[in-house]
Amino acid sequence: MNADLKREREGATFNVERITNMLDGGKHKTERRRFLEKVIATDPSGVFCNDDVNYLHRTERHIRAMAKHVRLVEVCRKLGIGDECDGQIIMSEDFPVLLEALGEDLPTALHWVMFVPNIVTLCDDQQQAEWLPLVRDWKMIGCYAQTELGHGSNVRALETTATFLPESKGGQPGGSWVINSPTITSAKFWPGTLGRTANHAMVIARLIDGDGVDRGIHNFLVQLRSMEDHSLLKGVDTGDIGPKIGYNVMDNGFARFDNVVIPRRNMAMRFAEVDEDGKYKKKTVSDAASKVAYITMMQVRAMIVLGSGKALAQACTVVVRYSAIRRQGYAAGESSELQVLDYKQQQHRVFPLLAQAYCIFFTAQKVWNRLKAIEGKLIQNAPVNKVEVADIHASSSALKSFCTMTAADGIEECRKACGGHGFLACSGLPDLFTSYLQNPTVEGDNHMLPQQVIKVLMKLVQAIHAGDNVDAYKPCTSYILVPALKKIIGGTKEKCSAASAEDLCNLDVIVEAFKHRAARLLVSVTKQIQVYIMNGRTPQEAWNQSLVDMACTSRAYALLLLIQNFSTGIADERKNSSLGDAEASVLTDLATLFALYWMDKEIGDFLVDGYITNKHAKWVKQNILKYLDIIRPNAVALVDARDISDFRLKSALGRYDGNVYPYIMEAARKDPLNAVDPGP
Repeated sequence: MNADLKREREGATFNVERITNMLDGGKHKTERRRFLEKVIATDPSGVFCNDDVNYLHRTERHIRAMAKHVRLVEVCRKLGIGDECDGQIIMSEDFPVLLEALGEDLPTALHWVMFVPNIVTLCDDQQQAEWLPLVRDWKMIGCYAQTELGHGSNVRALETTATFLPESKGGQPGGSWVINSPTITSAKFWPGTLGRTANHAMVIARLIDGDGVDRGIHNFLVQLRSMEDHSLLKGVDTGDIGPKIGYNVMDNGFARFDNVVIPRRNMAMRFAEVDEDGKYKKKTVSDAASKVAYITMMQVRAMIVLGSGKALAQACTVVVRYSAIRRQGYAAGESSELQVLDYKQQQHRVFPLLAQAYCIFFTAQKVWNRLKAIEGKLIQNAPVNKVEVADIHASSSALKSFCTMTAADGIEECRKACGGHGFLACSGLPDLFTSYLQNPTVEGDNHMLPQQVIKVLMKLVQAIHAGDNVDAYKPCTSYILVPALKKIIGGTKEKCSAASAEDLCNLDVIVEAFKHRAARLLVSVTKQIQVYIMNGRTPQEAWNQSLVDMACTSRAYALLLLIQNFSTGIADERKNSSLGDAEASVLTDLATLFALYWMDKEIGDFLVDGYITNKHAKWVKQNILKYLDIIRPNAVALVDARDISDFRLKSALGRYDGNVYPYIMEAARKDPLNAVDPGP
């Protein structure tokens, strides 16, 4: 064990294991996770080993990753994982734990992330009864094919067509759909798992009914390859899109369809159907069923938010441990070099990111629990109003946009904070960064999502302006804005209550500042759009002119939720005894630093209307330095509490034992370029 890391751990002021248990959801879950991680790391087949992945061509990595999938299924069957849910491995609580234990993504990921949820939410009972057993037995492996070469976020403009073909004109018994890619830009392009892995795709296409009427975008299950020998079916042209910046174990694919005929019943028919004569009809389903489908798809976004915190935690683990080991420069009169972690600049770069990784955990848990609670009420036919569903859409959109963008930037900052060695593949950071980079784009581009956030929140502003009763918003996250909105709209001038620098260390005081900032920006952008329209702009032009301010407002709202949930989350865990005083204290230190850091970073938003003064702004900076000092003794212990194994971390710099330099040299000698001397 490296002496510096040993000393850092001995100097911690809290129980590391207690925070680990909280993050896992309890001691028993920590024990189960560690057991499953050990199963993967010590698997006798050796297929899960990641030691040589940096030296593999992407084709070899893809093949290796497919072998990992096959072996993972074998391990699950052997351990009985999935037996509790009728053999559906992907439905087991252990499955996501095993996926993380691998330390690498699988090419089959879109099967359970998007394909299966689409079947469950959009297909009728008969279709599910036919297809889900094939999914369970891995005979049907699918992907979600929406994005096209020429269109992504603008779903209404997708060009792929599904044209009804009656039995009388050559269709199959009961009628068929003919799937076509009429232009080069209509080719499906980017869907994960599509290129080489999937044998089915949930294809998003324009439905042309028996009367030739374009009924808009619908989902169609299209078989791509034989379930016997995996050969392409007639009319299907698909393959991998080629090397990417990262995430190269995934076969993001292209697909073109040339008169591919599928059965009429392969249209997802939970909410609409086409009969044997090609007549289109929307089904009468309960409002609850419609909302359940919507909530289920939003859970994917919540998973992305949670994943952003986990990815950032990995990067922080590497940089904090390495910064404690790496020494550079001398103090006056000292002969030994200083730890890089003792430099304020390094702390200012790294500690707010460490705080953010924890911050995201609490908010992601809250969003996930809210989604599950709403889903549970809907299943039980309990009332859930549309305002509540729209609200969770707004908050999850704001959080996805902010968390994935700042996590991607944060991972890269951690890499740069490791100096030259951070540029080595064996640091683990380049692969982590490039693989994570997809997240700001997938499931809603981060610069598009703020528009959806503002559309929802503007209705709250308009309701308050009109003097309407806003009680319907009480179960909503956005209700947190109501008091500040009423004051701003009513003309009341708010001021920060902090009378000293110490007051600005109080999370309640800081949260109030973030509430005011978010509410003020929301009122401002709402008025701005109205003014543009009054001055002769079209609504579309007014909206376009306001996009930059919408992004700022969405970010402000996301930060408010993150800080508020961090604060209340710590209190809740303390109340249920998951955390002791020491653990709650160190997490509160992180929450305070995170809030102060972002207040300082965007200080103009707080100063512009006089909510805070220049004196307050100076106190914010002073307090940031204060909290860097407070967190410093616990920095290593805080990354240890994330309990990311060396097997998962795949980093010579972030090793738990701190033996950095021998492993850097070992990684260098492993390179095939050094295999023969003299070399090529």
